[in-house]
Amino acid sequence: IVIDGGLPTTVSYMSNAAPIPANKPDIALCTAWAGELQGKHLIYMDAGSGAQHPISKEMISKVAKNIDIPLVIGGGIRTAAKALEVCEAGAQIIVVGNAIETNCDLIMEIATTIKDFNSRN
Repeated sequence: IVIDGGLPTTVSYMSNAAPIPANKPDIALCTAWAGELQGKHLIYMDAGSGAQHPISKEMISKVAKNIDIPLVIGGGIRTAAKALEVCEAGAQIIVVGNAIETNCDLIMEIATTIKDFNSRN
């Protein structure tokens, strides 16, 4: 599910998709429900690499609380703190794109943060 991240991204260009507006969590939820009812094994919501605005906690939480399959979130995750926020909102899997291309240490920072989060939950 492509979510508007504030500017056109590679994911919206390559998929030729009209992104769901960032302020419309109900549309994201209905789209996720449709995927689940079609037999999909996970839902992947992506604002796209380089997104100015990551997917909101509200949208992630709304979808995560109402589906029974794993939720993957990507786009605009540039820090370990943002990765933690996304997981706390309900993502089971996160996708980090070009942020690690400019900061090689970021992947270890995120891994450590998420490992700590998982050990608490």
